[in-house]
Amino acid sequence: MMGRILAIDYGSKRTGIAVTDEMQIIASGLTTVSTKSLLEFLKSYISLETVDLIVVGLPKQMNNKLSKSEPLILKFIKILNNQFPDMPVERVDERFTSKIAFRSMIASGLNKNQRKNKSLVDEISATLILQSYLINK
Repeated sequence: MMGRILAIDYGSKRTGIAVTDEMQIIASGLTTVSTKSLLEFLKSYISLETVDLIVVGLPKQMNNKLSKSEPLILKFIKILNNQFPDMPVERVDERFTSKIAFRSMIASGLNKNQRKNKSLVDEISATLILQSYLINK
């Protein structure tokens, strides 16, 4: 039996999380958590579910330079590696995920108030990062 792949759309305030099914075929949004409580959430989730891999978004700008949030993400990955030493962590370019997430919310008929829900955007972004990983693995 395979474990799930978990994806993280890391943000300074909120972090979107998505996971695959056990067959690692379907990516689904799981939740958005306050970044302050992200590590506690992951400890709890990984104690309940088998996770084979964590995918973390790699924020690049249009000119291919890393965005200013990358140092925060690298610091978090270091904490992840200490906390879960046997857990592989991979990176996926997340350049267009927020824009695509927003467009998919419009396409799915969510109203303006629902689209202002930043945590939903983060969760959808994490799902897109995970889908991108699954397509390219």
